Amino acid sequence: MAGPTVQSRLARRSIVMSEDGALVAQLRAALPEGWSLVQANDLSEIGGFAEILQHRFILLDLDATAAFDPLEVIRQARSGMMLNIAIICFGGSPERREAARLARADRFFERGEIAGRLAAFCEQFGW
Repeated sequence: MAGPTVQSRLARRSIVMSEDGALVAQLRAALPEGWSLVQANDLSEIGGFAEILQHRFILLDLDATAAFDPLEVIRQARSGMMLNIAIICFGGSPERREAARLARADRFFERGEIAGRLAAFCEQFGW
């Protein structure tokens, strides 16, 4: 099986996990040029360790409940796959955020501010 190419490793892309189609559209519109956003309800839809690690960060909707369990996504990434990818959470109650923090998510933002912060994330992870 062929491994990741240099070109695929340099691609500027991130993952969004959210059930909110309007918010995902807003995030896509806020992306800087040269970036892409992959929407998924399960990390396995992206692929295995090597494929997920090629994404610069994960935007995770803590309000999602029907399509996936956000806390399980964090556990799967950190404990199951041992991934060191930034997990940026948005939305959720204070209790849900605390549970995500304990599961080792990285950052937390209000739902209404995530699209406005996306350009800064892309700049930070734009290496």
